[in-house]
Amino acid sequence: MDIFSIFTLLGGLAFFLYGINLMSSGLEKVAGGRLEQLLKKMTSNPIKSFCLGAVITAIIQSSSAVTVMLIGLVNSGIMTLSRTVSVIIGANLGTTITAWMLSLTAIQESAGFIFKLLKPESFSPILALVGVILIMASTTNKRKNVGTILIGFAILMFGMELMSGAMAPLADVPGFRNAMLAFTNPLFGFAIGMIITMIIQSSSASIGILQALTLATCVSWEIAIPIILGQNLGTCISAILASIGVNTNAKRVAGIHVIYNIISVGVCFPAFIIINTLIDIPLMHTNINPFGIAAFHTIYNIFTAFMLLPFAKVIEKLAIKFIPENKNEQKRQVLLDERLLLAPTFAVSEAYRQTIKMAELVEFNFLNSTKMLKSYHQKKADQIRDNEIKIDTYEDKLDSFLLKLSGKELSEEDNNKISQLLLAIGDYERIGDHASYILKIAETLKENDAKLSTEAIEELKVIVNAVLEVFHMALEAYKTDNIKLAQEVEPLEAVIKKIVRKVKNHHIQRLKDGLCTAENSFMYSDLLNDLRRIAAHCANIATSVIQLYDSSLDKHEYNHRNKDEDIEFVSKYQDYKSRYSVSRNDKITETTNV
Repeated sequence: MDIFSIFTLLGGLAFFLYGINLMSSGLEKVAGGRLEQLLKKMTSNPIKSFCLGAVITAIIQSSSAVTVMLIGLVNSGIMTLSRTVSVIIGANLGTTITAWMLSLTAIQESAGFIFKLLKPESFSPILALVGVILIMASTTNKRKNVGTILIGFAILMFGMELMSGAMAPLADVPGFRNAMLAFTNPLFGFAIGMIITMIIQSSSASIGILQALTLATCVSWEIAIPIILGQNLGTCISAILASIGVNTNAKRVAGIHVIYNIISVGVCFPAFIIINTLIDIPLMHTNINPFGIAAFHTIYNIFTAFMLLPFAKVIEKLAIKFIPENKNEQKRQVLLDERLLLAPTFAVSEAYRQTIKMAELVEFNFLNSTKMLKSYHQKKADQIRDNEIKIDTYEDKLDSFLLKLSGKELSEEDNNKISQLLLAIGDYERIGDHASYILKIAETLKENDAKLSTEAIEELKVIVNAVLEVFHMALEAYKTDNIKLAQEVEPLEAVIKKIVRKVKNHHIQRLKDGLCTAENSFMYSDLLNDLRRIAAHCANIATSVIQLYDSSLDKHEYNHRNKDEDIEFVSKYQDYKSRYSVSRNDKITETTNV
């Protein structure tokens, strides 16, 4: 084996690792919302969580990535520690799917035409060609993502072939054969498997390297089994590194991953040594192939999963015992842990969930600030001010997180969702600001013992009720992605705008008639402006929901279209106009095109 073979080996490893990354990225994008729904279904039911962990890992192709993501979820307070145990156990089983795909390379040339078709070198070039065509010719991101999966698989298999081809000459090197004898010491094989996995931080990749080695040289079951066990323990390094700088509970997630693998290996590795020493099993001295590696890897993970799944609570308690609560730890809320960026589709989903929480704080502030105009309560006022600080924090953290997320490779659907979130966050924050302004007006009225005229109060009730309805409509449309409900927001916002213009006209007349003081006049005018702007921000939120389904929609053109020609708009406008009206006559022309 010369220097060029080493270059080929390293190049094959590079292709192999890149292929895994490319394929898993494409799989995640294609899974899209389905992966999101799976993650949301994680419950305290251990069997269900175990199955979900296995499925999600099979999609992402990395148990380490799932564990790191769980650390981010717990650190953000989205998931409790107890729900992660079964998921981690399932993730260890889900990662075996990669070994089975790679085992196809072991199909022999003499296996017959049908089996030869299953050999990756037979169909990988065709998959690569189809993948390139899909990427270059498709107009939809979904098909392009399928193309990415196909190319990723082809690159993965090409890397596998390069590695096995580069290692083939080793079979004829006496020094290498002598070195392989050292692996008959199970402790040495275990250590090598663990160290290699820790370096490349992927048990799937290290299993693939071992499978490539078995294609090139003679590796017995006796040598391979300790290496595989070492690889399963070495994969813990990713979780350990990810736990740096997180809260205690998140550290415990990494602890669960480590404890589970230590117990699994701690039971199976000594059992293997004892059995292999006391009993001469002929199979141990025969050569293992990629199918054998995939089979043992799967059987080992199934056995350890069923062995330890009933003791999920015990593993959790051990993690809590070994990682005690840090009394000096600052109790700070992590809205969105950046580890969630490892799974962009899920990160989009969690950003959306946090936006809903932000919107609910805004809803509380708006609803209670308007109530303050009638009856002031200091406790509620303090809560509104506290919420306003939280709302500003949400905006800052969400904006930062989404900007980082937008730099990831995303599906068209996720890109559209991020655009919607960025727009909505700003609108919710502004509504929260206007709610604070309304609270200040209520406080001024209380401090000055000032009162609005009876007519002003009655008009204000109409506007507040209308704005409350438009806010709840916009929020519900946003929560449920209800495009029909979103389309009903704009007509009501137009009615509110018209009513505000009417009421301002009435207010000017009252001011002329001496029924209102100049000081109260300024406050009343500011209050009307705040309510009108809240309605306008609600219309923006509703438009963002509509844009989610039609990314080509131009917001400016949509808002300034001729609404008199929109039959549904006119019908809804007239309906809302009849429900919300003020009685004074004025000279404002009645048209729907506002």
